[in-house]
Amino acid sequence: MTATAFAPASAFASTPREIMWDDLIPPGVPYSEIIGEGEMDEANDLWNPIYDANGTKLNESLNGAYIKMPGFIIPFDVSAEGVKDFMLVPYVGACIHTPPPPANQLVMVNAKKPWPGDQLWDAVWVTGTMRTQLQSTNLGQTGYSISADEMKVYVW
Repeated sequence: MTATAFAPASAFASTPREIMWDDLIPPGVPYSEIIGEGEMDEANDLWNPIYDANGTKLNESLNGAYIKMPGFIIPFDVSAEGVKDFMLVPYVGACIHTPPPPANQLVMVNAKKPWPGDQLWDAVWVTGTMRTQLQSTNLGQTGYSISADEMKVYVW
C-alpha cells in the first residue's frame, strides 16, 4: 500500500480561488462605469438606478470556477433549519433598504447545508462553483450563481 491510500479525500479537493466583489466586474470595465443615471419613483419613495450595459457585463473567466468569496445574505426563504437559497450581496441592506446593486454585483446562492437563521446578519464566506448567469428576481437582476459546498462566518 502507498501512503496516499490512507490520505483523506479532502486532501485531494481543489483549493478555491479567493475572489472579492471587484473581481465580478470584467477586466477593463472600471467600477465607476457600471452605474448610470437614475430616477426617483415618487409614488413609492424610491430611487431607481438606471444601469448602463456595463452593469450586466460578467467576468466569464469565473464561469465554472471553484471560488470563495465574502458577502451578506438576503434570504429568499427561511425554514426552521435555516436558509439554503439566498442572494449574496456586497454590503448590508443591499436590495432591501436601498436600490439594488447592478447585476454583476449580485450572486444567487444555493447552499447544500442550510445556514442558521439566527446568523443571517453575519458576513459570510461562501465556497463553491460559480456560474455566470443573468437571472431576474423580485429583489433585482443577478449576474452570477454559486452552488455552495461550504459556508462560514467571515472574520474581519
